[in-house]
Parts: sequence; structure tokens; C-alpha cells
Amino acid sequence: MTPTIASRFRNRPSHPGFRSFRTLVLLFLAVSGALLAGAAPASAHAALTGSDPKQGSVVDKAPAQISLTFSEKVAMNDGSLRVLDPKGKRVDTGKATNPSGTTYTVKLHSGLPDGTFTVTYQVVSADSHPVSGAFTFSIGAPSQTSVALSDQAVGGGVVGALYGFARYVSYAGFILLVGGAAFVLACWQRGAGVRPVQRLVVTGWLALTGATLTLLLLRGSYVGSGKVGDIFDLTLLGQVLQTKSGAALVSRLLLLAAAALFIAVLFGAYVKRDEDDGPDEDDESEEAAADAADRAAEKNDLTFGLAIGGAVVAAGLAATWAMAEHASTGIQAGIAMPVDVLHLLAVAGWLGGLATLLVALFRAPADAQIEATAVRRFSRVAFGGVLTLVATGIYQSWRQVGSWSALTDTTYGQLLLVKIGLVAVLVGIAWISRRWTGQLSEVAAPEAVAAAVVEQRGKTRATVPANPEDSRRAAQLARQRAAVATTRDKRIRDADPHRSGLRRSVLAEAGVAIVLLAVTTALTTTEPGRTEEAAQQATASSSQRSGPLSLKIPFDTGGQDGKGTVEVTLDPARVGANEMHVFVERPNGKAFDVPEVKVAFTLAAKDIGPLPVTPDRIATGHWSAAGVQIPMAGDWKIAVTVRTSDIDQATVNKNAQIG
Repeated sequence: MTPTIASRFRNRPSHPGFRSFRTLVLLFLAVSGALLAGAAPASAHAALTGSDPKQGSVVDKAPAQISLTFSEKVAMNDGSLRVLDPKGKRVDTGKATNPSGTTYTVKLHSGLPDGTFTVTYQVVSADSHPVSGAFTFSIGAPSQTSVALSDQAVGGGVVGALYGFARYVSYAGFILLVGGAAFVLACWQRGAGVRPVQRLVVTGWLALTGATLTLLLLRGSYVGSGKVGDIFDLTLLGQVLQTKSGAALVSRLLLLAAAALFIAVLFGAYVKRDEDDGPDEDDESEEAAADAADRAAEKNDLTFGLAIGGAVVAAGLAATWAMAEHASTGIQAGIAMPVDVLHLLAVAGWLGGLATLLVALFRAPADAQIEATAVRRFSRVAFGGVLTLVATGIYQSWRQVGSWSALTDTTYGQLLLVKIGLVAVLVGIAWISRRWTGQLSEVAAPEAVAAAVVEQRGKTRATVPANPEDSRRAAQLARQRAAVATTRDKRIRDADPHRSGLRRSVLAEAGVAIVLLAVTTALTTTEPGRTEEAAQQATASSSQRSGPLSLKIPFDTGGQDGKGTVEVTLDPARVGANEMHVFVERPNGKAFDVPEVKVAFTLAAKDIGPLPVTPDRIATGHWSAAGVQIPMAGDWKIAVTVRTSDIDQATVNKNAQIG
């Protein structure tokens, strides 16, 4: 493209196509702002599923330590888990430990007074999102407390909003960078020399680079205090660099440096090679033909090298999300991470290619209109991307949701349903675009295009104005010529009605894609349905069981005087150590002196047990056992064996929620 043609298209005024394009950009900003502002802070990806002491409980004596159990592993520092007395003074030793699994403990100072204590936690879940919360327990009896907790959840406020917007921009930049470059190499190699396409890809690179740097600076404050002043705290930045998320962001920056080199070659040496390609039309010698063949071979080699290098860089960039977010934790992480990479690449290839096609249809100069063969080639590429997107999306949905109830009853599941609906709409519009593509003719009126280019070149030759008055006239004349050129370009573009229909359908696709990207970004900051449902079930179980458990079960050993009732009490009926009492009574309510009682606990859902307990005889009809360990909350089957004689015994059982 010559400088005069480039300047003509840079200076031309707006027309309806450009207004539509600007409307799309405004839609982009409006939807992203609405969704990001309306989304809840990312504060519950690792759910607190249990604690000892339990929330709201009253214990007789001060515990030696506090333990918290989460739904997944979390990252902690010395200030992550704090215990405050009624006056707000910290009474923990400050060093949190991870004795087993997803349980974390902190020891308490000795000699704690009676009253209500507050436990606060602020940690980072394995999928990189901050988690915070608080609860109280009491020693002896509840009391007044002076501890005031902030209403703002970690990950919220101004810093949280900036972080969410930067995440959105990073996804958009990745899509434009990877999808735009892939469109050029796979579908429209001549587009490497089209200035609007170049600007689109470079804009994607700049957006992703700027957003990554912003995320790196915001990260320390985002998972910590949430204060704007901490954004530029170098100490926090150093701590971030030592985390999994920090390593992912730094890796992304290094890969973006390689991407910059890729862009330089694609829009530099590659374009020059394309301009030099082909023999001179007036030179039909064998030497000229051989030179043309050599240049074609060199271009093919360069195309292959760019494709391989670009694929490696694109996969690496996608992996920086997979290695630090939802895919890196939970079930089947080893499968989920490569699937997530494929999912991101499919999204970029489809939506990024769509954005590039939109730019080519609306902004490419008249002498560089996109060929129908390139559009058809992208249609095939997009179809493959959609198939990949659907396959990987189904797997990810199963992994993150886990059940039909979580699909409808959790925020993640509801957002996922919205995303599925948007994808269905997008596929429907894409089918309409494919119909237009099938009827698309090659560049309309090539003679008119050539004549317009020659005419414009003649009219834009540089002239030196004689005086300021001539300069003003020249500027006015240039604006008039630009308006005429715009009208001519539009007439040439609209010469093929199928191409106009394709522009409209692609514009509609892009509008839906912008909303889809915003919903996808919101999904990445929402607690997975599987985790949220597990936390809800744990909370429900906790509310169902408060205080000691007591079960009465009738029995009949079959022998003479073999009927009665056995009562089992378990205190406090929680995970961990419990005190158990067994009372055996005759039908008339009097104590039954039996020779032996045994108890067993079984949690069939987790294949645990039976866990046998042999209580000690305390008095007639009264048996007791201390330190009965319940390893996990759930619906336990409690089986009691009562022996009334040397040969007569019976085993009765009943299920109860413990923990």
C-alpha cells in the first residue's frame, strides 16, 4: 500500500460503517463495565468447610489452637490467620501451620480469659483468588466484643475493580493478538500488508502487555489490604513474584517479548517478501522464473517458521492462565490444564479472527479488499474452532460444576448457562455468515478499484502552497477529495451485495462476542459450582447439627428378657475428638445390666469404617468412651451391638449427621 493511499484512508471522515464500528466499541466498554461492576468480588474460591472450635460455639476451657479446614489448599503468611480477644488484642502465636490436607492451624497463648473471641482469615486459594472471612466462638460464656470487621471483602473496592478490568483487557488483548496473527497466516496472507490489520494485532499486543503489567502491580494490594496506596509497594511486589500467580504473569511478559519479535517479522520481513514475490511481467526469461520460484520457496519457509513459532508463543501465553487459575486446582488438574490451553486458543482463533475479518471488511482500503477465498478459509477455521470450543467447554463445565443442581443453583452455573446461550446465538449468526460467504463473489469491480486508485494518486501529489491563503485552500480541497474518496470507496465496497450482507452479519457476531467475553471473564472470577455446592452442603450440615447428638434405638436379642432400648449420646458431635455415652434400659425405663456393649461408626459415602469403639462400663446400664475420633463430617451409620447373655446379642443401627 503506497503512502498516498494510506494517508487517504487515515484522514477520511466517518461513514455509517465507521459509526457502526464505533458503536461496537462503545458496546464493548458498556458491557464490560456493567458485568465487572456487578460481579461479586472474587472472595470465595476456596470455601471454609469446617473449624475447631466451631463457629458460634461455646467451649468450657480455652483451646490450645484454632484449626480451619478449606475446600482446597490455600496460601498463608504470618498474618493470614488471626485470633482476637474481646478487646481486639491478638492472642495467637502468628505462625500458621498445615498439619494435613486442607486443614490449617494456629496456636493460641495460654491463660486466655472467658468471653467471645473473633477468628479472621485472609488467604489465597489455589486458583489464585483471595479468600477472606471471620467467625466467633466463646470460652465459658459469650461476651461483648470490641472487634469491628470491615464490610469490604478482600478483592473488592477500587483495587478489585481495576484488577477485574485489567483481567478483561488481558483476555481481549490475547484474543486480538493471537486470533489476528492466525487469521493473517492461515487465511489472508496479503492482509499482513494492510495497515488496519497491523494496527489491530499490535493493539492486542499492547493491551495484553499493559494489562499484564497492571495485574502484576495490583496483585499485592488485591490479595492483601486492598488499598490504592499499596499498588506501588515494592515489598508487596517482591512477595507477588514469589507466588504462582506472579510467576505466571512474569512468564507472560517474557512470552510477549517473543511475540513482539514475531510481529516485527510478520509485518516487516514477511510483508517485504510478499511485495517482492512474483516475476516481472515484462521479463519472461528462465532466470526470472527461477528467481520467482526461489522467492516463493523462501516465503513458504518463512510462513512455516512463523506458524510454528507463533503457535508455540500462543500456547505458552494460554498456559500462563491455565497454570495459575481454575484449571490448576481441583480434580484432574493434569488433564484440565492442556484442555484449558486448547479452549483459550480456540476462542482466540475464532473471536480474534472474527475481529480481524470485521476490520478487513470495514477498514481495509478499496485496493486491498479481502478475497472471497480468504473469507471461506476463515469460515472453515472458525468451524474447527467452534468444535474444539464445544468439546473442551463440555469437559470444563463437568469439572467445574459437577452436578445438575450446581448448574442451576450456583452463580457459576447460572453464568455458565448464560455463556452457553450466547455461544448458541453466536453459532446461529455464524451460520448466517456462512450463507453469505457461500454466495460471496471476488473483489467487486476490479477495474473501478484500479481506476479509483490511479485517480487518487494523481490527485494527492504533493504541491507546495505559495502562501497561507493557498494552504487553506489546499487543506479544504484535500478534505473535499477525502469525502469524495470515502463515497467512492463505499460504492466500491457495496458493489457486491453479498459482501455487504457479510459485513452486517460479522458485525452482529462481533457484538455478541464482546458480551460473551465479558461473561467468560466474570466466570473466571466466580467460585466454581462444584466448590460452592460443597460449601453450601457443609454449612447446611453444620446448621443441622448443633450441640450433642442423642439417638434412641430399640433392640431385641431374641432371648428371654432380651428387649430394651439403647441410647447413644455423642458430644459435641463434630469432626475430631468426641465423648460418647451409651445407656441401656429395659422396656419399663429402668437401667438394664447387660454384659457387653460395642459401637461402630461407618461413613459409606466416603468408604470409611466401620470404626469400632468399645466403651467402658461406668455403672449399671451406663457405658462411656472418651476421645472417640470422627475423621470427617457426613451422614454416619452408628451401629450398636448389645449382648444380653452368653449367646443372645443383637446389632441395631441408625444414621445421623455428624460434623
